[in-house]
Amino acid sequence: MKKIIALLLVTALAGCATPTVVETRKTGDSSLSCEQIKTEISEAERFEREARKERTVTGTNVAAAILFWPALLGTYSNTEQAINAARERKENLFKLAQNINCKL
Repeated sequence: MKKIIALLLVTALAGCATPTVVETRKTGDSSLSCEQIKTEISEAERFEREARKERTVTGTNVAAAILFWPALLGTYSNTEQAINAARERKENLFKLAQNINCKL
């Protein structure tokens, strides 16, 4: 029985969401073209959507809540960081676009 519980815990932990936390500023940002800025904004939006999706009620999240609730707290903390980083990345890119008169 202990082996089954351990296996369930390992499975729950392995399935925990870890959305990507993007860099809010990248070294080459200042030399991006308008088209590249648009692409970067789209990518940041995708990362934000993926992080928000990890916050929804999924089988993994329910299992984590039942079997090992600290893992669920870690997931929510990570998704918050990922969402905030993606938002900040977009804000920085919009400022860059404005500075070089890009029409987005």
